[in-house]
Amino acid sequence: MDFAKAFDKVPHIRLARKLESHAITGKLLIWILDWLSGRKQRVCINGVTSDWQFVLSGVPRGSVLGPILFLIYINDLDCGIINCILKFADDTKFFGVVNSTEEHVGMQDDLNKLLSWSKEWQMLFNVEKCKVMHFGRRNASYNQLDSKSLDEVSKEKDLGVTITCDFKASQQCTHAYSKANRILGVIIINRSIVYKSMRYY
Repeated sequence: MDFAKAFDKVPHIRLARKLESHAITGKLLIWILDWLSGRKQRVCINGVTSDWQFVLSGVPRGSVLGPILFLIYINDLDCGIINCILKFADDTKFFGVVNSTEEHVGMQDDLNKLLSWSKEWQMLFNVEKCKVMHFGRRNASYNQLDSKSLDEVSKEKDLGVTITCDFKASQQCTHAYSKANRILGVIIINRSIVYKSMRYY
């Protein structure tokens, strides 16, 4: 599942409600909201800049607190969901066993619930980037999100690991082998060059 511009979409007012529901109140809540508020941004194209505008949503990237606040905001994403969900920052995986028509209907119902949550909390999914991978031969190969069929893939890179529909590690090994060869090539070339002064480049 792929959230559209996830870290930029978190509304500050709604985030404050979520923080209060997690018993984050008082001076700590005021400190967090003060850290988020008062931020401005502008666009610069070819040396021409726009006016400064206040940022009313989003959590700062590159910070320690940003991903934590995002996880708190989507923490109730799996409420009422029958199947399993794994959440890691803005990388969300939704999965379950589908061996019958009833189980397929249950998974589609869960997808509809996720879509309803995303619309209610203004955290829409980028349907074009959401993917589905089917394991096994008896799996009904169809799932929809927002009345659109999800793209089916046979492999997907997840947190640096290539997952394939046959669970074989050959593609991951091939990628690691190629990367090691490239690094080895750089080391050999580096050792072969005698003069490394910048004036020769």
